[in-house]
Parts: sequence; C-alpha cells; structure tokens
Amino acid sequence: MNAPDVPRDVLRDATALYVDLHAHPELSGAEARTAGVLAARLERDGCTVTRRVGGHGVVGVLRNGPGPTVMVRAELDALPVPERTGLPYASTVPGVMHACGHDLHTAAAAGAVALLARTRDSWRGTLLVVGQPAEETLGGARAMLDDGLYDRFGTPDAVLAQHCVPLPAGSVAHGRGALMSAGVTLDVVVHGRGGHAGTPHLAVDPVVTAAAVVMRLQTVVSRETAPGERVVLTVGSLHAGDRANVIPSEARLSVSVRAFTDASLTRVTEAVRRVVRAECTASGCHREPEITVTAASPVLVSDPDTAHRVRRAHEDAFGAHRVTGWPGSSATEDFPHYAVDGVPVAYWMLGVTGARQWRAARDGGEPVPANHSDTFAPDVRTALPAGVTAMATAARSLLGAPGRGEGVPGSRDDGEGAPGTPGHGEGPPGTRERPEGVPR
Repeated sequence: MNAPDVPRDVLRDATALYVDLHAHPELSGAEARTAGVLAARLERDGCTVTRRVGGHGVVGVLRNGPGPTVMVRAELDALPVPERTGLPYASTVPGVMHACGHDLHTAAAAGAVALLARTRDSWRGTLLVVGQPAEETLGGARAMLDDGLYDRFGTPDAVLAQHCVPLPAGSVAHGRGALMSAGVTLDVVVHGRGGHAGTPHLAVDPVVTAAAVVMRLQTVVSRETAPGERVVLTVGSLHAGDRANVIPSEARLSVSVRAFTDASLTRVTEAVRRVVRAECTASGCHREPEITVTAASPVLVSDPDTAHRVRRAHEDAFGAHRVTGWPGSSATEDFPHYAVDGVPVAYWMLGVTGARQWRAARDGGEPVPANHSDTFAPDVRTALPAGVTAMATAARSLLGAPGRGEGVPGSRDDGEGAPGTPGHGEGPPGTRERPEGVPR
C-alpha cells in the first residue's frame, strides 16, 4: 500500500481530527478534551474503549480472532509554547501549542485503526491503541503501566510508535542502536535572603547565585565530558523575583540532562547537584538548595528483529528510496518504559517537512523549524497519509496473517484464552528473552 492509497474518507476523517486537535491543544496532565475526541473516534471504528487509564489515557481494543497482540501508541499532550505558524487552524489556546507533532501522531494512529478495521480480512489478532497523556513530562507511560495497562488489556507481543521530525514529508527513518537519549529533569530551588535592591549587602541575592549556577553548569559538558561523549545539559527555565527594586528570597531553575549511557547520565546528574550546592555555599545561602528529580527516561532502543520487520514493511509500502537511516537524537522519550520485561518495541521517525520548504532550506534559505519551535508546522497533506500508511503497514506486518496465524515471532496467543496470555509452544514461539540493550 502506498501513502496515496489511503482511502479518501479515512484521510478526510484523519485530517479533520488533526485540525481539531491542533486548534485545541492541552498541556500534560490536562488532556481531557483530547482524550474524549480520540476515544469517540476509536469507538466509531469498532474499538472497545477504556478511558482514564493512568490519568487521561485512552485504550482502544480491536479484536480480530486469534493471533498476536500489537500495541500502537500516540501521545495526547501539547507544549507551553505560543504558536506563531500563522496557520488557519492555529492554536486557540493562548500560550499552548502542538509544537512536537503529537496531534499528527494521534491522527495517524486513528487513521491506521480505521484502515485496519475495514481490512480485517488481511490480518488476525488484537490491536491495542493507546492514547498516552503526559509524554512531554515523561510521566505518562509509567502512569499507564502502573494503572495496569498490560494487566488489564494483555501484554502485547510488540509495541509501535512513530515521531514527527524535520525530514522530507512522505519519508520514514529507521535507526540502529540508541534512537533517543536517556534523560533526567531536575528542579532546583536556590534559597537566598530577600531584601531591598538599594541595600544588597543586607541580603543574599539568589538571582546572582542562580546566574552563577547557569554559567558554571556550562563547564560540565565543555570541561568535564570527553569530546566524543554524547551529553547535553540545558537550563530550560529560570524564575526569580517580580520587581526591580526587590531582591527575592529564592530562585527556581529547571535543568535537563541527556546522555546515551547510564554512566554518563549518572555522572552529569551528580555534577549538577555538586555545582548547585557549591555555588550556594559560595554565595552564603543560609539554607541548602532543594534539588528534585521530576522526570527520568531510559535510552530508547528498538528490538532489532521487530524493527527489521517494520522497516521491510515500510520499504514495501513506500519504496526503499523513501526509507532512510536515523543517526540517533539527544531528544528523549518515555516510550522505552513499554519495553518492560522484554516486550519488543519498534520506533521510527516520520518526515513532515514539505518539499518546497525542504529545498529552500537546503539551498541556503530559512532553516526548517524543529520540534518545540513556535513555527513547527508539518506539511499535513503529505505527512499525514504517510503517517497513516506507516503505522498501518507496521502493525499489519506484526499481526497474524489470515489462515496461518503468523505474525510477531514469539507471539503468545495460540488461539486459546485472552490475547496476551502465554503461549504453549516450544522453541522460539512463546519465548520472552530480553534483547540485549533494551532498557527496562
């Protein structure tokens, strides 16, 4: 199936869903409307839907006889970014925007479900569709698992996801090894002593201390990390005070650390703690700083066999010339949590940049807006049908084939019992060995 072969009514409905979600973004943990819209769409296409799983999470179940259980995941949340795309369907929520493409992920997943629902003669098994909240804060996947996602709906034989990136629309990219880095987010509170701006000697200025922390943290990567080591440290938020003539009593920072090994992540995270404490001591702060890890995620690594099957399916669907490599990214995801106990996962990148914009940037024009930019705007006409096709063909490649019950190697559904129950065969079918390098 080629991307242009997505039926018009399926594509029309997916586009309408995308436009609606883009115009009505919701922040992490507040995705009530988004979840309701997705749930209604999944129910219309024949899924049994459960709401409020791990917060505003949505789970749709589409059963089609005995066979593997394959889960596809999309994200529901947006970012606190004021939109400047100028699109006619731009965000109607001040200060909030779908700047990372989660609206397109959700619309593509819904379109893939509609496509698979009407082509039940081409596959067998159970399709789980997960609309996950709070991906941007790295808490949603863990919350859904803690709320019994696998216990309540069956442990899947494979979990799939895709993510928008500024590559040519209509293409997909697969990588080997680490696809995204591990990450830790730390919130820091520096405690000073408030006072009058005209008598700074009577205060302990937390603004100066916070500024020193920010500058000193820049040396952790430049002077404490080997040049070939892939580490990123960013202070993404710094808040202190309200008036020019008042020295505040505290300053707050949010720090993001990214790395591709656990050792690097641990070392740099400890360096952040060391620098914050030392600068507070140097400034004479009367209280120890508060340093809290608010989010963490492991390295994202696809299961090699599952990723290989998905890539072959994409090459068949799009042509090998539209399936490219992915070098890995220092962005981070909570998707790796779904690989608990060796569940195979596969993840790929979906190009969303229109041909004209791509050529202009290549020829020296304006750079292509990246994810989290206030001008990030996928070329929906090309990217959305490609996203629907990519997800539908990936899922179909891992589900069972009609009459043969084939699908994901190691499928644990032998036709008896509920999807996701352990199989009874010997040898490779039914084995659940954790591939080396897949994070817990």
